[in-house]
Amino acid sequence: MGKTLAQMLETLPADEREAIKARTRELIAEELTLRDLRKAMDKTQVAVAKKLHIGQDSVSRLEKRSDLMLSTLRGYIEAMDGALELVARFPNRPPVRLAGLAELKGKKDG
Repeated sequence: MGKTLAQMLETLPADEREAIKARTRELIAEELTLRDLRKAMDKTQVAVAKKLHIGQDSVSRLEKRSDLMLSTLRGYIEAMDGALELVARFPNRPPVRLAGLAELKGKKDG
């Protein structure tokens, strides 16, 4: 009978197992939904809604959407005490953090 993944991992040196665990955490973090992210930050829909000055039902709908405006997404992230950064990735080039998009909201309001 073949070995399970757990059994195979047990045969690896501790540092390799830890590297695999770290990379697994990175990959999982890259794929969180907004709902998963909110729960990971130990926030409720009600708490996020209060910070956004909207109803809990609106937060629920927002979390289910697949297409959001950057300003909406930024507000949602900021309601969880986070900050949104937009990074562009291209082949054979280092990642580029796009600046200036976050300031658009402030210029419009002020």
